[in-house]
Amino acid sequence: MTDPDTSAAEPARESIARRAGLIALGTLASRLLGLLRDRVIASTFAVGATDAFWLAFTIPNALRVLLAEGATSGAFVPVLTDVREKRGQEAASRVFAKLAGAMVLLLLVVAAIGSFAAPLLVRLYASGFEAGRYDEAVRLTRVVFPYVALVGSAAMVMGALHTAKRFAVAAFAPAMLNVALIAACMFFASEGAGTMVLAIGALIGGALHLLVQLPSLRRASYSLRPRLDLKDPDVRRAFRLLLPLLIALGVYQLNIVASRQLASHLGEGAISYLFYGQRLVEIPQGVFALAIGSAALPNLAEYAARNDLEGAKALFRSSLCLTLFVAVPSAVGLAMLAEPLVDALLGAGEFGAHEISETARSLVFLAAGVWAVASVRTVVPMFHSLGDTRSPVVASAFNLVVFFGVSMLTMGTMGHAGLALAIALAAAVQLIVLLTMLRRRIGALRLGEVALRTLRFVLAAALMGGALYALRDFRGLAALALKVAVGAITYGAAAWVLRVPELRAVTNRLRRRRS
Repeated sequence: MTDPDTSAAEPARESIARRAGLIALGTLASRLLGLLRDRVIASTFAVGATDAFWLAFTIPNALRVLLAEGATSGAFVPVLTDVREKRGQEAASRVFAKLAGAMVLLLLVVAAIGSFAAPLLVRLYASGFEAGRYDEAVRLTRVVFPYVALVGSAAMVMGALHTAKRFAVAAFAPAMLNVALIAACMFFASEGAGTMVLAIGALIGGALHLLVQLPSLRRASYSLRPRLDLKDPDVRRAFRLLLPLLIALGVYQLNIVASRQLASHLGEGAISYLFYGQRLVEIPQGVFALAIGSAALPNLAEYAARNDLEGAKALFRSSLCLTLFVAVPSAVGLAMLAEPLVDALLGAGEFGAHEISETARSLVFLAAGVWAVASVRTVVPMFHSLGDTRSPVVASAFNLVVFFGVSMLTMGTMGHAGLALAIALAAAVQLIVLLTMLRRRIGALRLGEVALRTLRFVLAAALMGGALYALRDFRGLAALALKVAVGAITYGAAAWVLRVPELRAVTNRLRRRRS
């Protein structure tokens, strides 16, 4: 058995850790700025108006995930990297120009079709909207749809920068969307303009996301001029890789369609309450779990290429434990502090006590699934390292079926909170399916070790929850800061007493960085 922590691999691991930390820092900065954006929007517009905007923004954003980020990470970056390593930077620049030409053409066609078909798309996502909100969502969708072309082009540039080992600008560029939306609210929102300023702000944010990366692209010796050559073998190879990824991501997008569609039948505000709750749980899910998964994937692929499955499984268990070390207390903390968190981050102006309470309800149930969603994002890279893109699609299909079934049972009595519960339960089922398929593929995973460590995390998080409960009568922003500090200290102290290895790894890393 090969030790996954051999000294020979340490320099590569340190490099990967630094890059993952930079990506996580940029993502965290964007998410925190996004929370400020959400507060400004929530305080400026009523939830009925934001329902229409968030629905309109969801549609091109779904296509962005499919056609931009999915294509970049799963198809274009591998091809560009292969060309760059085997034929040099000049050849890679030519291939990038051709890939960009094909992708820009596709994105422009999609943007045009989407704007034209806005009435049908809004009906697909939100048939429960009454006439006024439906008409407003259609208008906003038509204006905001070109966002997919702008941010899709930005994702292409980001992929090229990653192949050149340039991560800083690409990590922080997505924050431009939040800057533009905040500025739109603060300086241009008015009684007559309504949420249309948000649609225009989204377009400006997408353009800035692209433009701020172009100087780095030039310095990385990539061409800034797209070329159209659909017969190029490298372009065709990239698009062949793209097809299975689109299927996998398409299943995930069906889940989003289902959640928006069902929420549209629950009355005014349901879409906004779910959206704001998901924004809060995305911090531990989308920052830490994504960084851990991204950092582990190259090493997992290296072990798989050497047929060292024991080494890959050891690294997988370590990554899963580190994910749960963060996710378990995050779930407890978000659930215990749901209402004061929502109040502090969103409570102002149009977002009053009722809106705070309803958003907190969705946050409590979404928090229950944080550990499962974060674990799924850690397990999926293991399949990708083995060249298996089919199994995650199957698991996503299980997620969709469970979500829809639980939603049908709960939304009548629990409203949008029932949809939040369905999201959490569906993620747990998806994780079980993934782990079962992984065990069948590569043999015993020795998850008993993970379970024993997780029991320590749960015990430490329970002690943290008790400390937070003791402070439940304290109110206000200062009290919230106190609760967060007490919770973090309690969890850390409990983990230290319980000799949690992940805590030692984190503290050792901090000591090395300080020295």
